[in-house]
Amino acid sequence: MARNALQTILDRPTRNLFFTGKGGVGKTSLSCAVAVSLADRGGKVLLVSTDPASNLSEVLGTELGSSPRPVAGVERLSGVDIDPMAAAEAYRQRVVGPYRGILPDEVVASIEEQLSGSCTVEIAAFDQFTGWLADPGDYDHIVFDTAPTGHTLRMLALPGAWTGYLDTNTVGATCVGPLSGLTQQRALYRDALAVLSDRERTTLVLVTRPDAGAVAEAARASAELATTGLRNQHLVINGIFPGVSTEDAIAAALARCQREVLASLPARLLELPTDFVSLTDTPPLGVHGLRALLHPRTTAKALESPARVPLAPAQRFELSDLVDRVARQRSGLIMTVGKGGVGKTTMAAAIAVAVARKGVPVTLSTTDPAAHLSLALNGDGDLPATLVVERIDPASATEDYTREVLAAAGAGLEDSARDVLIEDLRSPCTEEIAVFRTFAATVAKATDRVVVLDTAPSGHTLLLLDTARSFQREVNRQSANIPPEVSALLDRLADANFTTILVVTLPETTPVHEASALHEDLLRAGISPSAWVVNQSLLATGTSDPLLAALAGHEERWIEEAVRRGGRIAVVAWQSAEPVGPSALEAMILPAARELAAAAS
Repeated sequence: MARNALQTILDRPTRNLFFTGKGGVGKTSLSCAVAVSLADRGGKVLLVSTDPASNLSEVLGTELGSSPRPVAGVERLSGVDIDPMAAAEAYRQRVVGPYRGILPDEVVASIEEQLSGSCTVEIAAFDQFTGWLADPGDYDHIVFDTAPTGHTLRMLALPGAWTGYLDTNTVGATCVGPLSGLTQQRALYRDALAVLSDRERTTLVLVTRPDAGAVAEAARASAELATTGLRNQHLVINGIFPGVSTEDAIAAALARCQREVLASLPARLLELPTDFVSLTDTPPLGVHGLRALLHPRTTAKALESPARVPLAPAQRFELSDLVDRVARQRSGLIMTVGKGGVGKTTMAAAIAVAVARKGVPVTLSTTDPAAHLSLALNGDGDLPATLVVERIDPASATEDYTREVLAAAGAGLEDSARDVLIEDLRSPCTEEIAVFRTFAATVAKATDRVVVLDTAPSGHTLLLLDTARSFQREVNRQSANIPPEVSALLDRLADANFTTILVVTLPETTPVHEASALHEDLLRAGISPSAWVVNQSLLATGTSDPLLAALAGHEERWIEEAVRRGGRIAVVAWQSAEPVGPSALEAMILPAARELAAAAS
């Protein structure tokens, strides 16, 4: 850990470097810092972003576009910021175009909505950068911010099966749309996949943080990529707290938590070559900040008085008020939504425990792995007697759904065509469809009790299923009729008197941008989020540690951004102790519970 940041990667860099990781771990900052460093060392470098929540221009301090532009202040470095949404729109038009004027307008609209999912966006982005993989020109290095997922790579690795599938499948569609859109590019994709799996030419850089959730996601991504043949991986653990001597309780707790995570890394990650990057008080923005990221040093001084959260009373959303309101109503739905790692499962558990503590019947349900919810609840203190904990098991639902689809749509297909169908059914879109009926049944319970749900279907899925033909195309692979709770779901979710939707995020660049995209996605489906929850805020702790106080100061702009995009905001402080168990969960969101916990400690 004593080596300079990213020295292992920079000692022997491959021509292609793909940075991947869940939102908020710092992959954009690190990919930019590596690109700047490689250019500083004399290489001609191209930096390419395909991140839907890209802030590449902001990080580099140079306005970028869809073709290479020089980065100001760095000789030999150019950047490209692919807009994946624009790429997806171009992809949709190319795929759907042949059907216009032939199929009814409502069918064409349905296909377009089907092609609005994350799988299509990723395929479209991959379509954009395969050219650089196949022909890098005179660039010595190409650095990609955001790598394709294992599912996308497996789908693209089936070019030989597409033709047979098209011959036998009259629908000719997958989670990324009509397969004819893929066959046009299959030779280019095949060559690109060969480059990706070549460890002499390409390195997959898995970025994580010393946080249990982020580490678990990195291990999952590593395994998924390995199944596609991409074992040329490198791990970067970002955001290591240097543990400067301090009496600040928040700093001591952070150092302890990180030590515990690093001491228990999954075996899969321990096998990978690893670099560590320390926290720095210099924001990783602009060329100066990016260079400082690889040579961290702390210059911040302790503040005479801690900074405060910049929220006016009208902008504040009090979670304690929400608990009181739904307890009085004794019914209704509360949903926490957000990208992985922002704390939505913990937030859902805290709200459910607090409401149930008032004697109200509460059902808490989740689509996240069972261990996440059980770990959050199984700590000190007893669960309220009125709390019922359930789980929508995505794995079981998807397995059942897949079996039914293969028995129906897969009957009589050649082996190669079944391979395509099976891979299609491994997509994230399929899982959302599979759990949808169970989700709708759980929502229906909120008519006579309080239901707290961790994770909702995306706005894309809701729109897809709101279109009768799309719904029938995706769901009628099963013989069941549409249950009444499914038919009523969208109206219930759009009813602000029935449903409270909380968009959970972190006070950082990428999580806020991703939360904004999710907010817009839900609005597109006619569902208006009630408020945002900015979680794990150092600013709200009042820390006096020099480094952490400097970092807390940078949160102000993202909290203000959250206000502009989400309206009312609840800010939840970073917890010095793991929020595990009923007492700790309540202390996160209820002032009285916090005071009791502080007195007990």
